Amino acid sequence: GPTTEPCGTCVHCRAISEGRHVDVLEMDAASRTGVGDIREIIDSVRYRAAEARYKVYIIDEVHMLSTNAFNALLKTLEEPPEHVKFIFATTEIRKVPVTVLSRCQRFDLRRIEPEVMMALLRRIATSEGAGIEDGALALIARAAEAAARDATSLLDQAIAGGGTATAEQVRSMLGLADRGRVLDLFDLILKGEAASALEELSAQYADGADPIMVLRDLAEIAHWVSVLKVSPGAADDPTLSPDERARGQAMAAAIPMRVLSRFWQMLLKALEEVSIAPNAMMAAEMAVIRLTHVADLPSPEELVRTLQSARGTPAMGQGAQGPAPRAPVPQAMRSGPVSGQMSGPASAPAHASFQGSGGAPSAMAAPAPHPLDRFARFEDVVQLIRDSRDIGLLLEVESGLRLARYQPGRIEFELAPMAALDLPQRLGQRLQAWTGTRWAVSVVSEGGAPTIREAQAAQASALEAEALAHPLVQAALRSFPGARLKVQSREEKAAAAEAEALPEVPDEWDPFEE
Repeated sequence: GPTTEPCGTCVHCRAISEGRHVDVLEMDAASRTGVGDIREIIDSVRYRAAEARYKVYIIDEVHMLSTNAFNALLKTLEEPPEHVKFIFATTEIRKVPVTVLSRCQRFDLRRIEPEVMMALLRRIATSEGAGIEDGALALIARAAEAAARDATSLLDQAIAGGGTATAEQVRSMLGLADRGRVLDLFDLILKGEAASALEELSAQYADGADPIMVLRDLAEIAHWVSVLKVSPGAADDPTLSPDERARGQAMAAAIPMRVLSRFWQMLLKALEEVSIAPNAMMAAEMAVIRLTHVADLPSPEELVRTLQSARGTPAMGQGAQGPAPRAPVPQAMRSGPVSGQMSGPASAPAHASFQGSGGAPSAMAAPAPHPLDRFARFEDVVQLIRDSRDIGLLLEVESGLRLARYQPGRIEFELAPMAALDLPQRLGQRLQAWTGTRWAVSVVSEGGAPTIREAQAAQASALEAEALAHPLVQAALRSFPGARLKVQSREEKAAAAEAEALPEVPDEWDPFEE
């Protein structure tokens, strides 16, 4: 009967494993995406299985099917014959329509552990009579990212040349640098030795390593060392050599987490630059030069302490000789690539100006205004959107935003029933782009005031009710039955008059006129 553990010896098991079973049909949706291919399946499902209990259709990469093909398949999936089973395989589950997912049982296959993958590859290599080193197997398992099909394809390439496949051969095949040398490069960068780091990068490039792969390896090491710092048990990775494991543990103990986090962020930006640069090696060298200063960059706490000390430096008194002593600056500030002029109100310390060695000190310069000072009210934010001519966002804010709390740089509101769910994200992105300062935009579940449109509608209704209650208006309506009343506030009337007014054009000088 049916079982989850195939015996592997019966007629059906052997026929399926050898790919010759007449009732198990496989289709590659990546190459057969049209409606005609699906119609062939729909026409054949009416016939019962010839040998087995069920007729099984396996569609690989099902997300590649066209929309029309999915629509043609829906009816059969909704009421499949009892003797038919469909198996869909995909690596992009989000691309499969919801109407198809709702008619299927979903099974998410777990990722294959590195040791299981290495054992599988070793068994395949042994059955093929090929030799391969454990280091080469570890490189293939890491490059395959838990995908058995990719791993077997890489193994096939590695053993195609005959002989014993070495780690160096696999590394050259994948365009990778020696992991030990990447660790050396990682160490040189964090020590700030830019010249030595560039020499090591050039040497790896000369040996055939791809610059973007070197940066990806650096990112992988930064992630691994960060995880080691938080969870020491992560060192038990079978794809790592004992030397790599020891060096990683030493780095995790020595490097602060803030340096690793900053290193990771800068590497992500560098990878993006290298991928679009016309010369990948030049972009990689520039990235390495920037990364060598990552340990020298001061932390936000150090910057605040330094700026507070600079502000607290007393001015030079009467008769003093020479300038007043400055607050001590950390070594990170002296050696790092931080500019002496920093934007923002908190990063511009006031400097005292002096009349001379014996003169009285003048008043300290006023601090620079904060970029958000001109947005004291939410109405100022709405006016900014209006001035930026983003009509779509303006309409959404006026009709879909029920303001709960506001302060410059922070907006909390309740979404109106018909408002778009991504309005907070888009509003924050636009405000940051326009003001150069990050805004915290969040949604609350209740407590929001009426929207701008709702408030305007309520005000218009109140004005109309007030006008209708006036005796003169009532007398006019009685004299003109069916007349319509239009109420305008003074502000609306002034705005309409200003819009209709023609701009004054100065008279041109006439040389013939006396």
